Amino acid sequence: MTHSNLSIEAFVKLGNFLSTFCDLVTTNAISDHLNDKWIERFKAEAERAQHYYGWFTEENCIHAFQEWGNALTEKNIENWLKNYDLETNQEKVVALIMAGNIPLVGFHDLLCVLITGNKALVKLSSNDQKLIPLLIDYLIEIEPLFKDRVTFTKEKLENYDAVIATGSNNTARYFEYYFSKKPNIIRKNRNSVAVLNGKETSEELEALGEDIFRYFGLGCRSVSKIYIPKNYKIDTFFKAMFPYSDIINHNKYANNYDYNKAVYLMSEFKILDNGFLILKEEESFGSPIASLFYEYYEDTDALKISLKGQEDNIQCIVSSGFVDNEIPFGKTQQPSLNDYADGIDTVDFLLRTTLN
Repeated sequence: MTHSNLSIEAFVKLGNFLSTFCDLVTTNAISDHLNDKWIERFKAEAERAQHYYGWFTEENCIHAFQEWGNALTEKNIENWLKNYDLETNQEKVVALIMAGNIPLVGFHDLLCVLITGNKALVKLSSNDQKLIPLLIDYLIEIEPLFKDRVTFTKEKLENYDAVIATGSNNTARYFEYYFSKKPNIIRKNRNSVAVLNGKETSEELEALGEDIFRYFGLGCRSVSKIYIPKNYKIDTFFKAMFPYSDIINHNKYANNYDYNKAVYLMSEFKILDNGFLILKEEESFGSPIASLFYEYYEDTDALKISLKGQEDNIQCIVSSGFVDNEIPFGKTQQPSLNDYADGIDTVDFLLRTTLN
């Protein structure tokens, strides 16, 4: 069996395990399986994650596991890879500098590196030091070939052939300078937006709440701004958000809500507020935690042109019948395997990159 086939088989097994684990959690049947060391380890890490990084709640960790379980099926992986010739890959060491804003956010890059037959030299985010190594430990047990293909390091990166680095706009400038002599993908800040037309069903608007509140809005695929037509009744939106009101019971979220509300009020900004989400009229994209920016529009064609001109700052557009490649309401945190961050095809980059 070829290396790529072994890798695919291992990732399918990982996906099966993650789905089984999440099913046991959601059906409250997990206590019957705690003699399984892997069930026990995954449960323990999901429970402990919030102690390492306060935003990584057990619920959000389980959600991340579930989405990877859904993605890593044999059919999904084969459909993803069918347009690539993995046999053309020239084996290399790829340095990965990962973000840690949401659970497992760097795992897609690691998957791309391994499934193309390359080795990964990984610098984890200080926020996510446990979950990705846990998945790799599981992979190594079911397929030992991965043991010498993933190296985690906290030291200066050395002896690598290409780089994939994710960070803020500020760190990206440093990355671009530091890694300029190596083939690289450097990712910067992006945000996601939703375009409402006023005809959304209550179900669609409630689903939009998942795009706004999942992972506390910390992901690049999290909706941080909505565009609404003139004369839109904002109460319709607020009513649809009510099922998410329990988010204010999370201490860090509540602290951000109180702080940002105080800053807005002291600055005499006009805001709208429902007790757990602050709406502020604003042209920029990156709203603070517990806040959502909004902007009115009158002409859909003009809005399309405006968003097209800002596409380097936008990860996803959530809408219904507004643009091509839009994301349905409630689906931003369910990306498929070929939904590449920043629209850069990571697999193609890895296959095209050759050793000097």
